[in-house]
Amino acid sequence: MIRILLADSSVTGRRLLLDLFSADPAIATVGEAGDGNSLVAMTKRLRPDVVVMDIDGPGMNGFDTTKRIMIEAPTPIVIVSSAPSERQVELSILALRAGALTVLPRPPEPVSAAEREQRQRFAATVKAMAEVKVVRHWGTRDTAPRARATAEVRPQRHSRVVAIAASTGGPAALQTLLGQLPTEFPAPILVVQHIAGGFIAGFTTWLNTVCSLRVKVAEAEETLEPRTVYVAPDNRHLGLLPNWTVLLSAAPPLGGFRPSATFLFQSVAQAAGRAVTAIILTGMGRDGVDGLSFVRERGGFVIAQDEATSVVFGMPAAAIAANQVDAILPLPAIAPQLLDMV
Repeated sequence: MIRILLADSSVTGRRLLLDLFSADPAIATVGEAGDGNSLVAMTKRLRPDVVVMDIDGPGMNGFDTTKRIMIEAPTPIVIVSSAPSERQVELSILALRAGALTVLPRPPEPVSAAEREQRQRFAATVKAMAEVKVVRHWGTRDTAPRARATAEVRPQRHSRVVAIAASTGGPAALQTLLGQLPTEFPAPILVVQHIAGGFIAGFTTWLNTVCSLRVKVAEAEETLEPRTVYVAPDNRHLGLLPNWTVLLSAAPPLGGFRPSATFLFQSVAQAAGRAVTAIILTGMGRDGVDGLSFVRERGGFVIAQDEATSVVFGMPAAAIAANQVDAILPLPAIAPQLLDMV
């Protein structure tokens, strides 16, 4: 039984979540908190498996609350958002940086089949987050020693473009990876990050503050430039055209995702062949795995984040199980590997 502690300042939103959780026999809601202080106190007292909370409301600052929980009673945290304002986006990104695991769109009323599927996906994600082992944050900069690769990897190829996919745990992983790359990193980088709608612009702005590369939301048909990170916009697939310009597509979702990592990997492989390095980072599910086969068939190189440094070892594990990976590396070893390949 997954024990959930809920904090939602919206009466309607709270009712929707309570109805959703009560319909799942594997979930028990052990408490409801009305403000940030109560949520921290109840988390320490009840020790839930996961905290589900909105980001901003009366007496609720999701960033400060997340920081306190991760210091005083480390617990997996899922942020719920609907129609995010600029302030909510900012607080959510800060909460992710402080230790929250993911931001999910508020589940809708179960009217249509598609909406029922969204609710099922929401519940499945919350249950998966309950299994994540979180660590205490001490309120200071992380000084943990960097993990090292278990073996030296020296592929005999030159990468001209990098494609990265991430889901749950991705914002923090991308901060680490991109933050290690120097300003003069010569290859353009294309990124698909699964995140709630309305958050990509804020996420991109935040990444610009934590790494030395230029980070932007990708625009259709712009020419790729070195030292630049292109992030897939909301509700569009991201890819690469043979003339080295950005492809944005409204094609149907792949595996339930748009943007899709599979679309990204397949597209860059078709456009750049051996010159591609594809990286699959922490995340639930298997998005991207089918696209990696195109990368390897065309001579590209594939890196998967290892289990020890993944928040959720889903996407990397699926890629490894499908035998579509050339190197399995701890997160801090991926950037040095890239520097050896460009």
